[in-house]
Amino acid sequence: MATIASAPSGGGPALVNERWFFLVMAIVIATTIVFGFTLNAARMQWHFLELPAQVHLHVAVFLTWILLYVVQNWLIVRGSVRRHRQLGMLGAGPALVMVVLGIVTTAMAIEQHRVPPFFPPGVFLVLDVLGVVGFGVLTAWAIAVRRQAAWHKRLMVCGTILVMSPALGRILPMPLLGKFAPLALFASMAVFVIAGMLYDLRLRGRIHPAYDWGGGVVVVPTVWWGRSASARRCCDWSSAWPHDRDRVNQAA
Repeated sequence: MATIASAPSGGGPALVNERWFFLVMAIVIATTIVFGFTLNAARMQWHFLELPAQVHLHVAVFLTWILLYVVQNWLIVRGSVRRHRQLGMLGAGPALVMVVLGIVTTAMAIEQHRVPPFFPPGVFLVLDVLGVVGFGVLTAWAIAVRRQAAWHKRLMVCGTILVMSPALGRILPMPLLGKFAPLALFASMAVFVIAGMLYDLRLRGRIHPAYDWGGGVVVVPTVWWGRSASARRCCDWSSAWPHDRDRVNQAA
């Protein structure tokens, strides 16, 4: 997580309240993610230690990022801007690794038939890849504008919201939602973005433009999913891909 701009010392009650808001958001996001995967672990028919090495690495990096995100917001609430900056210099590494591992782990989960039963393989691939790529784009942008604190913190929270999709998919009753499951997943993430927008309206009287972009990254995949034939072709291909590989291996 990169450094933010120098915040005005003392900043007034509005700045203090805003910092607390982003800390609370970070804690809620982290709690939701932990709850989602804990719920999934309780339903698993296989032991966690049996999972491939890249899954363990993915979990370790993912949890490191979430913990780092909470700690970074806590440091700002405490006024420890210098420590926030120092720790933030290390944050770009886990973010980059998360993007690569997220895509690799998703692809391997499909190939090894380890997709959660409530996700069709195609849906699992598209949602996870879109989420992790969106996270990478928004986080990179947040790092680039780290000298503009208002932009930085909002892009960072939007990026982190995007990696909630696997956890939310384990909380929502996905099998019961049928074809509306992807829409419900994106809508759940949008709730967090809308919370940030509403707080801006209350605090500033207007919505910061960072939410236009952050919210757009959540909404655009939903529109693409619902209206694009390429999305359906992608899902069909990814669903058939592991079976095609199995047939090739058996023929060999």
